[in-house]
Amino acid sequence: MLSPRVYFIILLFFLTGCDDLDPSSEDKRPPVDTTTIGPAVGQIAPDFSLFDTLGNPVTMSAELTNAQGVVLYYTMWCPICDSHMSHMRSQIMPDFPNVKFFIIDYVSGTIELSREAQLSNGYADLNVLVDNIQEVLTLYQATMGTTVVID
Repeated sequence: MLSPRVYFIILLFFLTGCDDLDPSSEDKRPPVDTTTIGPAVGQIAPDFSLFDTLGNPVTMSAELTNAQGVVLYYTMWCPICDSHMSHMRSQIMPDFPNVKFFIIDYVSGTIELSREAQLSNGYADLNVLVDNIQEVLTLYQATMGTTVVID
């Protein structure tokens, strides 16, 4: 068992690696050109078309004409994603009835396997899009658990 003095030295060692223990609220992201297409905040959202788990084509720009916004959530059907999707379904979606929510399945590989994952995980009521070649995942620089809000 280590003495309290050793714990203090270890803590001090880690804190000396911090360059700023009093961070500001300044946004240090580089400015973006709001007239360009890209995934950064303020840019024009890249358009895409994917199939849903019923085989219907879904185009983001068309969805935006019928909604106040679009939310994309990237799932791997893991327990963490399940927790996020359950919370979104019960706590977030009811408060935003004019926003379209889409789950992006980028791991199942086919429409059929994605539909099977959707149903076996209890998400038949959510709109699931199949990104079998990870095109939209790449387009939005996303990964598991990424949430993209487009307005």
